[in-house]
Amino acid sequence: MAKAQFHDEFTLTETAAKLGKQAMDLGLIPSFVVRYFPDSQQFYIPDEKQASPLTPEQAYLRLKKLVEKSGQ
Repeated sequence: MAKAQFHDEFTLTETAAKLGKQAMDLGLIPSFVVRYFPDSQQFYIPDEKQASPLTPEQAYLRLKKLVEKSGQ
């Protein structure tokens, strides 16, 4: 099992953003957006079923699953 690459909200957001870039590079998603607010971040991943923003935790789990399913 891989060791977690984050220790707090900031590193979780960074890790989710890295997974988003990796998913884009693999052609799994066409784009993603991270909105930074003073006290939180929101991720937007194009998906016909998902219109609301994702928390860093939700984005991390979704992107990790996508990348793992691709075998990368």
